[in-house]
Amino acid sequence: MDLSQYAELFLAESREHLSACNQLLLEWERNRGSPEPVGGLFRAVHTIKGMAATMGYGRVADLAHRMESLLDHLRRGGRPPADDIIQLLFRAIDALEKAVGLAVAGREGEADLAVLADIDRAAQHTKPGAQPSALARHFTESPEPAESPSLPAASAAPVGSRRFVNVVIRAEAPLKGGRAMLVIRKVKTLGTVHRVQPPPAAFESEDFDGRFVFELETAVAAAEIEAALRSVGDVERVTFGGGVDESQVSPAESVAGGGRGRHIRVDLRRLDTLMDLIGELVTERGRLNELAARWVGQDPQIDEVAIQISRLSADLQNEIIQARMTPVWQVFDRFPRLVRDVARQLGKEVSFRVEGKEIELDREILDELGDPLVHLLRNAVDHGIEAPAERKRRNKNPEGEIVLAAVRERSSVTISISDDGRGIDRVHILEKAKREGIVGPHVESLSDDQLLRVLARAGFSTAEAVTSVSGRGVGIDVAMTRIRALGGSIEIRTEPGKGTAFVLRLPVTLAIVRALIAAVGQERYALPLTYVAETVEFGTVPLTTMEGRDAIVLRDRVVPLVDLRKLLGTNGAASSPPPRRPVIVLEMGERRAGIVVDGMLSQQEIVVKGFDAPQGTLPVFSGATIMGDGVPALILDAAGLV
Repeated sequence: MDLSQYAELFLAESREHLSACNQLLLEWERNRGSPEPVGGLFRAVHTIKGMAATMGYGRVADLAHRMESLLDHLRRGGRPPADDIIQLLFRAIDALEKAVGLAVAGREGEADLAVLADIDRAAQHTKPGAQPSALARHFTESPEPAESPSLPAASAAPVGSRRFVNVVIRAEAPLKGGRAMLVIRKVKTLGTVHRVQPPPAAFESEDFDGRFVFELETAVAAAEIEAALRSVGDVERVTFGGGVDESQVSPAESVAGGGRGRHIRVDLRRLDTLMDLIGELVTERGRLNELAARWVGQDPQIDEVAIQISRLSADLQNEIIQARMTPVWQVFDRFPRLVRDVARQLGKEVSFRVEGKEIELDREILDELGDPLVHLLRNAVDHGIEAPAERKRRNKNPEGEIVLAAVRERSSVTISISDDGRGIDRVHILEKAKREGIVGPHVESLSDDQLLRVLARAGFSTAEAVTSVSGRGVGIDVAMTRIRALGGSIEIRTEPGKGTAFVLRLPVTLAIVRALIAAVGQERYALPLTYVAETVEFGTVPLTTMEGRDAIVLRDRVVPLVDLRKLLGTNGAASSPPPRRPVIVLEMGERRAGIVVDGMLSQQEIVVKGFDAPQGTLPVFSGATIMGDGVPALILDAAGLV
């Protein structure tokens, strides 16, 4: 019986428990007198140990077992942990996480378990004199089975006889199906197994409750059989007698008849494939609608079928997009540990707070968001938060604060990273930018937008020396490049002595977006509606200039203009633009810009395709799409135009 099919499930569940371990350890570090965190740590590590043993990952199980012993001593000792114990547990969790990943990859032997010696020493020093608690005895790895008084007849079975064996896996055991398979594998070393019920295939069902029965032909005594089965671990009960009920409905079959389970795990690759297919369907839906438009008034049935297919495909599209939505806590939960480690390395005191963990984003965006946030958080700790002594001199709390917050805004999500640190010295940045030739010598001050562009310049850093945390000038650059690639934008707000905030605006999903289709000459371009605030007609609003650029005055606010004809050099068949031209007003946070086009053709949903721009292409395109007539159109990047 192959347990490798459970490897991905083991990895996913182990990561959840390891994330919980980090959260609990951070909580225990803050509140060392509380008994709840160490109890939670003990249970999480024990669960990982059980799963690893089931999968046959011996080195992972051994590391988890020794961590469990140390945690049990700490729990029963009742004393607050010292700093070196907390740090050792963080190291052990890191080692366990790496060992889990290597084991699933088939390279368990490469796991670095040097931390084991430190764990054993700490366990010896913290070992209490009292007897183990009832819970600790309950969790021993191989409990000795007691001879059951109800089994004398079974024990005296003749040589080579058959007997029915009933096994119950603990209700709290993870991977019940894998544990049941391990029991069957173990018992096959004792004799011949017949008629397993439910069949092993049903062990894979999420509705499998851990109960199964089989017929065993063996000369081994019942006590030895029970001892062998219990050695697998997480076996709650082994009984003999009775029989296999052939009429028993397997869990797999009961699911079809209205089982209890309402959630299943799905491979992300399947969701990606579904999204690709729905994308193709959306493209073909556009073609169908264009064809149906030609038959308006001629055949009402064609129009009716086109409307029905559009409605059904839209419903299917929404369901698939919802299935891909993932709460941001799945990425955010690893950042408290990151902030804690960087602050400790730099000798700073930092309180880290997360808000809006329930906000959802497309899984594809969420997977790409981790690295930019890591860079911004490391910068906040290193450059933003002052050392405790400096904060005291400024009459601030010695402990700085960093807040990571997510908020849903219309069809986008805003993520902010703010600190209450020293802020950014614009004068110092401007002087350095002038020395390096990034800005002209006559520039007197930097606006927020100009400041961000300088900081995002590759190689530009405010650090005086390169350290393991920062100083190479790649953090803001990497963050801005990645966020722009996701169709989002990044802004900065800073005030000397009060702190800095980076604001990231992202679309909820990348694959399919609603867009405004605009014409420039004979070309068509798509603008995501997420960033379209309004449209006005060029010439019907007052004109002015702003820093040498044409602009319009819209409700007492000056909005700079971008003429796409001039920007893209698109002349098309027309030698001059039409007399009446619309202006599409884009809005990203506090920034606005008016995009002058020749005409607006339609609003429609488009499938976003990757776009590898040729060298020298203006950085104003974020992707491409296929229109209903099969002709491709480029998608304009709002962040590059505003």
